[in-house]
Amino acid sequence: ASLLLLCFRTSLVTALILILLLQLPLTQLSTVTQPNIVLLMADDLGIGDIGCYGNDTIRTPNIDRLAKEGVKLTQHIAAAPLCTPSRAAFLTGRYPLRSGMDAINNYRVIFWNAGSGGLPPNETTFAKILQQQGYSTGLIGKWHQGVNCESRNDHCHHPLNHGFDYFYGMPFTLISDCQPTETPEMDRVFRRKLWLYTQMIGLVTLTAALGRLTGLISARWKTLACLAGFSLLFFLSWFSSYGFVRYWNCIMMRNHEVTEQPMVTDRTTSLILRESVSFIERNKHKPFLLFLSFLHSHTPLLTTEKFLGRSSHGLYGDNVEEMDWMVGQVLDAIDKEGLKNTTLIYFASDHGGWLERKEGKRQLGGWNGIYRGGKAMGGWEGGIRVPGIFRWPGVLPAGTVIDEPTSLMDIYPTVVHLAGGVLPQDRVIDGRDLMPLLRGTVEQSEHQFLFHYCGIHLHAVRWHQKDSGAIWKAHYVTPVFHPPGAGACYDRGFCPCFGEGVTHHDPPLLFDLSRDPSEAKPLSADTEPLFDTVIRKIGRAIEEHRRTLTPVPEQLSLYNAVWKPWLQPCCGTFPFCWCDKEGDN
Repeated sequence: ASLLLLCFRTSLVTALILILLLQLPLTQLSTVTQPNIVLLMADDLGIGDIGCYGNDTIRTPNIDRLAKEGVKLTQHIAAAPLCTPSRAAFLTGRYPLRSGMDAINNYRVIFWNAGSGGLPPNETTFAKILQQQGYSTGLIGKWHQGVNCESRNDHCHHPLNHGFDYFYGMPFTLISDCQPTETPEMDRVFRRKLWLYTQMIGLVTLTAALGRLTGLISARWKTLACLAGFSLLFFLSWFSSYGFVRYWNCIMMRNHEVTEQPMVTDRTTSLILRESVSFIERNKHKPFLLFLSFLHSHTPLLTTEKFLGRSSHGLYGDNVEEMDWMVGQVLDAIDKEGLKNTTLIYFASDHGGWLERKEGKRQLGGWNGIYRGGKAMGGWEGGIRVPGIFRWPGVLPAGTVIDEPTSLMDIYPTVVHLAGGVLPQDRVIDGRDLMPLLRGTVEQSEHQFLFHYCGIHLHAVRWHQKDSGAIWKAHYVTPVFHPPGAGACYDRGFCPCFGEGVTHHDPPLLFDLSRDPSEAKPLSADTEPLFDTVIRKIGRAIEEHRRTLTPVPEQLSLYNAVWKPWLQPCCGTFPFCWCDKEGDN
């Protein structure tokens, strides 16, 4: 009996040792083997527009479920307050200044599909590295990083040239011009000026011709003909682009092929959702990266009929609730294919909500909660603090909230690490791998300083003083709100980065975000004993940061920004660009 008992104990110990030995590789397997990666990015969504971030009137149950089953970041920061530079930083893990994707002028985003600027071909996106690691990579939705450089079909800035195997969506961004029933949005003030100048030149020409006919003016007919020709050329020079914005910018593409020109907005949402689910189904047997870049909740707020009138926040709320439903459909597709436990899901917005976006009394932009400012403001929290949610069942602890400074740029090293790739060694990568923080193996973010740019202009700097827990933020430049105290630039539609519309601060405005997240009460040397020490420390960090910057071509220069007919994507023979290949199918 004692011999049997000894054998039993020996067998039990051996079994336990085997189980422990087996569990270690299995635990490592969940983080080392290549998970599927689904990146969900909203457009212009405010951090205060989601239930799990404090909104109790717009219903977002699917996004809230992601937070409940995963990790919610409360200090997740965009590298820029506008679409093009923020997304460039997201894709490259680098401040947009490093790739030339931040503006030196007032053209702060890609303005035309037929512009020559865009994400440079020599930038290495996370998609390119994951592609090299054997991932199927797909981008569905918005791109807004440029298309061509020198000819209509060189596609140098196109998603397929930046590591994506498959692209379906808008190479540009959604704007109100895409809806024939909406008031034009693109360069609205500039367009009005051009139309006024055209009328003035035309009036001068007509007056001169009438004066010649009546004998009041002795000008030669040849001179008047030249004046009339100039008037016509001036009109054609701008109307050939601005008069056809819907055809030039509001297009849909599948890979390199234009499928809708102009896009049929009534079915855009269903097509983007269909393409996303189809990509998951096609690639379920191998690791895949899906970047679903929503057109929601950018104006003109394309919303299908079944969601109209459902929210308490008008059309904007309806649009956010529809996006949440789309998130739920993608989650259902992942569950249906049995991929839930092998898929990392990330949800964020590219920057803060657009406070100034109104039509009459209708508020068409988002809400940034307790945070000051909004879209286009590079320094204030409302322009750059965004939702950030991760879910990976069995790997990331459910229901976790992390209040450490993190950045959209951190996605780059995080997904590259998970895919088994290596970060580029020939350039500065500003992002940091988030997995140790998300898994709880470390308690503090790797970021000590974060630099907040508006175009190429440094507006603010954040210092995470880890020994005290303080999060200092110094503002060197702030926009001038109009009307005063309104919290936004309602007179301009956007807050500027430089010029008469900003105020320079010396000494800078200083806040401790750990005590004053709304940036309501600036500190001074009289109220904060550490004021001078903090300002000196941040000043030295700026000097060190600037030493890491190198000159690069400006992708958003005036030349790169203007419309060039020879670069225009066209599904016919230019200028006769019209097609509806989705409708044909």
